[in-house]
Amino acid sequence: MGFRRVRRIALLVVAVTAATVGTVAWRALSPTAGLAAGPRVVEIPAHQGVMDIARRLRDADVIGSPEAFVALSALRGTARALRAGEYEFPRDGTTLTALRLLESGKVRLHQVLHPEGATIAELARTLEQQQLAKAADVTRVAADPAFLRSLGVEAPSLEGYVFPDTYHFAKGLTPEQILTRMVQRLRAKLSPEIVARARDRGMDVHQLLTLASIIEREAAVEDERPLISGVFWNRLQTGMPLQADPTVQYAVGKERRALTRADLATDHPYNTYVHPGLPPGPIASPGLSAIQAAVAPAPVKYLYFVASDDHRHHFSTTIAEHNAAVARYRLARMR
Repeated sequence: MGFRRVRRIALLVVAVTAATVGTVAWRALSPTAGLAAGPRVVEIPAHQGVMDIARRLRDADVIGSPEAFVALSALRGTARALRAGEYEFPRDGTTLTALRLLESGKVRLHQVLHPEGATIAELARTLEQQQLAKAADVTRVAADPAFLRSLGVEAPSLEGYVFPDTYHFAKGLTPEQILTRMVQRLRAKLSPEIVARARDRGMDVHQLLTLASIIEREAAVEDERPLISGVFWNRLQTGMPLQADPTVQYAVGKERRALTRADLATDHPYNTYVHPGLPPGPIASPGLSAIQAAVAPAPVKYLYFVASDDHRHHFSTTIAEHNAAVARYRLARMR
């Protein structure tokens, strides 16, 4: 073989290699049709090799060439450092964009709103709707004695101990990890001053959260929380039953639905029409305002309240005044 022929073959090899590298580089630096149309969400399972990850991304139309992804990760020395999780790949992202995202571990976060007055059962359904955990697993863990002990919660469940707030959770967290974060948020909000004020009133944290949860479910507007707290404190001090409808809804499993006379007569520990004093535990998650109202009731003599519209209540000192307010409310609803 002559020198010229060898030289031509070498040049051809170089040209083909350069063209191949150029093609791979072009595919690596150009967005796919899928990403050109908009962002894409892909879940990367744990314990996947770099080629398996590349193929999964190719199948999701996030990258065009698995080989280019593997080569680029090898060049950057990160082939063994890619992190599992659910990722949202941005519109017009390239292979390099996708690789950097998996290197960073910045997984997609799901926003979860746990509002004031919501229950563990409602939280469980929300987490299942977000595909973060099965509702049955959440409710089971929330009542698991060993888990409760690990958190230092002396209660039959975490009802009332998960703070109402907006959270951001990544897929892959266990129910234990999710609930732990929410309990920690409550502890951060329960200042030593609040705990001391509750103690001065003869309440421990469990009793405080119990009363606050009832106030939360009864009050629709913030400025009425201290008034409602005042009514409940007056009733507790005089031995009158609290007669709080939300506790009966919790007892009979009706959540926010209307109650019947039979419901109000149900012999259940949480029925505050039948049993005087506080129920055994919280009925929902109280917010900070309700917790503060529980330790700082308004200095009023009211013993009764009834709804005057969809948001506010009429407060009364005597049963005669209360009955008149109830009659006015019923008449207004009939119109």
